[in-house]
This record gives sequence, structure tokens and C-alpha cells, in this order.
Amino acid sequence: MGSFVKLQQLRYLTAIVRNRLNISAAAESLYTSQPGISKQLRLLEEELGVELFSRNGKHLTEITPVGRQIIAKVENILREVNNIQILAEEYRDDRRGNLSIATTHTQARYVLPSIINIFRDRYPAVTLQIHQGSPAQIAELVLSGEVDFAIATEAMEFFNDLVMMPCYIWQRCVLVPQGHSLSKLECLTLADIAHYPLVTYVFGFTGRSQLDEAFRAAQLKPVVAFTATDADVIKTYVRLGMGVGIVARMAYDFHYDQDLIQLAAGHLFASNTTKIGFRRGTFLRCYMYDFMEIFSSHLTRDRVRLVEQARTPDEVSDLFSDVVLPVF
Repeated sequence: MGSFVKLQQLRYLTAIVRNRLNISAAAESLYTSQPGISKQLRLLEEELGVELFSRNGKHLTEITPVGRQIIAKVENILREVNNIQILAEEYRDDRRGNLSIATTHTQARYVLPSIINIFRDRYPAVTLQIHQGSPAQIAELVLSGEVDFAIATEAMEFFNDLVMMPCYIWQRCVLVPQGHSLSKLECLTLADIAHYPLVTYVFGFTGRSQLDEAFRAAQLKPVVAFTATDADVIKTYVRLGMGVGIVARMAYDFHYDQDLIQLAAGHLFASNTTKIGFRRGTFLRCYMYDFMEIFSSHLTRDRVRLVEQARTPDEVSDLFSDVVLPVF
């Protein structure tokens, strides 16, 4: 690169890519102006002597072939710059900093509160942020460096730059109002459930794909009456009589949900594994290692450091072959 390329220009460039070539959205995400980003992009292209994007008038339409290669290098550069900053912070004060997590509503509402309480007691000077989103959004937040950790159930390992580690196994349950006919059955079957409209997760959230597969394998086509990303919303509509709820078993609260009956469904649907992960090449601070071990006791610092050196998902899996994951 030329000697006058600025880090700010590189950050603008990656923001444009993250926002699907929408300069206005990129400017908004960086709290700056659209003209400012457009000007810096032109200056960067002039300095490099190549066009990074194809254009239709003032609009960017696609990334050029050379642009793709340059952007990949830029992402690596910014990643290392971020690691340098984190490393400096670690040496200044290893008990002060920021920790940001991207996860789903189920994890944020039912799993993380007790974990965060413990973490806050140990590290009161660390600022915590939780971002909720879909699995794709979670992966993008981690890959872009906007958050440190992803916690999710869906197949995040398809994103090559993410290192995902198994934490625990969870099962589903069926929720019905008091007095519902399903609550009188000794052993629930998929056919029993399929007689009623279902209220469950949006596809792509909290293991929904495995749920659909179970009904397909049994050659059943239940009516999905209502879907949501939020287990609390699902329970609300079960209470309204819209249908039978299917949620993660951890989302049933014995204190607040006494008006609903929880029916075991672990024998009907495949179990799911929740994982925690980070972007490959991330510099992990001491308190980040501690957070992972609080979240899942087998994620010791020594094991995570071995995971950091692994190059493939299979190598990561081998490092957990001796671990018996807890089941919820």
C-alpha cells in the first residue's frame, strides 16, 4: 500500500463492506457523515491506483476482483491493530476493559444472568455489553470485531474464521395451559403434538431446524400458528390459546410459569449443543479466559489456548473428546 493510506480509510472501507455497500448505513454505523466516507474512499482508491468498487452513478454496485483481495488484507491489518490495542490495555490494567457478547434471547434471558453476576463480582471494572440477534447476525458481529464472543446453538462453525467450542447440551419441552389434553398423556408423541397448532421459534433460531427435521422424519406436517425469536413471547401466545408451545427446556421458569405445564420432549427431538466462540486470531485478555471458564467449567485457560492453535473444526472437536457436557 502507498505510504499515505490511513487507518481511518481502512476502517471506512470495511464498514462499507459490512453494510452491503451502502455508504449512508456505513456512515451511520461509524457516527460520521456520508460525504466524509465517500471522500476518503475516493482518496484511498487514488492512492492505491485501483477501483475497489464498481459503480452505477453515485451508488456502489459490487466489489471489484482486486477490491476483494485488498479488503481481505485490510481486515487482517485491522484485526492486528485491534490486537495491539488490546495487548497494550492488558499490560496497563488486566482487570479493566470491555467485554461484548452476541447471543440469542434464550441465552441472554435464561443462561447468562447467573454467569454475569459471578463475572461482575470478579471484574467490577470490566464493562459488559450483550447484543441479541439471529445466528447470522451474531456471526457477523464477531467476524467484524464488533463483539468478542458469540454464544449460539445453530451451526456457527460454517463460518471459517470463527472458533466455536461446545459448552452444554439442552433439550426441548412442550408447554401447554393447565388442563390441556396433552398434559393427561403418559408419554407424548410427535403425532400427539401435530394435532395442535404450534407456537415456536423462528427458523434459524434456537435449534429450530432440528425441530422441523423431527416432524419431517415422522412424515408429519404440523401447522405452525405463530413464531418468535423470544421464548417469553412464545409463552405469552400459548397462554392466549394460540397453540402448543415448543421451547428450550431452560426457558421454562418454575416460579413465573406456574400457569403453564411443562411436558418432557427430550425423547422426541434431537438434543442441541450451545457453543461459545471467538474470531480466529483474536487476542484474548485474562478476564476473557475467565469468562469462558465461568460459562463452562471445562473451558480452562489451557484448553482454550490449545483450541486457539487448532486449524480445523475437527481439531477443535478432538480437544473435547474427553469432555462430558452437562445436559439441561
